[in-house]
Amino acid sequence: MASTRNIKEFLQAGSRLYLPSVSIDCIIFGFHENHLKVFLVKMKHTNHWGLPGGFILKEEHLDDAANRILKQRTGIDDLFLQQFHVFGHPDRSDKKLHMETMRREGITIDDAHWILQRFITVGYYALVVYSHVRPIPDTLSEDCAWWELDEVPALIMDHNELLQKALQSVRSHLQHHPVGYNLLPARFTMPELQKLYETILGKKLDRRNFQRRMLGYQVLRRLKDTRRGVAHKAPYLYSFDLKKYRKALKEGLKGGW
Repeated sequence: MASTRNIKEFLQAGSRLYLPSVSIDCIIFGFHENHLKVFLVKMKHTNHWGLPGGFILKEEHLDDAANRILKQRTGIDDLFLQQFHVFGHPDRSDKKLHMETMRREGITIDDAHWILQRFITVGYYALVVYSHVRPIPDTLSEDCAWWELDEVPALIMDHNELLQKALQSVRSHLQHHPVGYNLLPARFTMPELQKLYETILGKKLDRRNFQRRMLGYQVLRRLKDTRRGVAHKAPYLYSFDLKKYRKALKEGLKGGW
C-alpha cells in the first residue's frame, strides 16, 4: 500500500509542481572491469527497462532538475553532466505503459491526466565512478541495475534511440575534451585509461601514440607509486590535475582520436 500511496501523491501533485509536457531522461555511464555500462531502471509491474528520468519543477533551472534527478537515482551529486539532445517525436510517449502501471496499482486515471499527455524530453548524459553509485529506484520503477552496452534489451518508448545518441555524443566529446576523471578511480594506470578510451570509441589505439598524446595534454600527474600485483612490469599510477583538467573541459584539446 505504501507504493500505491506514493504513486497517488506523485500523480496528484504533478500538474501543480511540474512543467507540463517536458521531461528529462538521463543516460548514466560507468566504467567497470574494462566495460562501459549504462544505468537502467525496471518499470513497476512489467518486464520493461528504461532510462532513469523525471520532471522539471516549475521554478527550477533545467540543469538543476537534471542534477536533482541524478542524485535521487544514484546518491551522488558531484558528476560530469552534459545536455546532448531534445527528443520530440509526437508518438514517443507510451500511454499504454502508464495506464497498465496505474491499473495494477489500483489507480484510475483518464486520458486527460497530465502524465498521459505528449512529452518532449531533454537528454542528459552523465559520467560517474561506478563504485560510487548507490542505485535507488524511483516512484514508477521497482528495480535498477547496471547493464553492459552490448546486453541492453529493448527499452521502453524511444530510450534505445536516446542511449545511442548519448553514446555518439560522448564519442564526439572525447575527440576534443578529456574524459576519465568521472569514470576512473582517483589513481589509475595508463593502460587502464587507454582501455577506457578504446571502450568508448569502439576501436584499438596505439599504445605509444596514446601515451604521448595524453601526456602532451598536461592533464595527468604521474605518481611515484606503481600498480602492484600485475603479471608484467608494474606500470606507474597517474591521477588527473583537476585544475588543468577542468580548463581543458572548458577550452578543449587540440587533435582528435
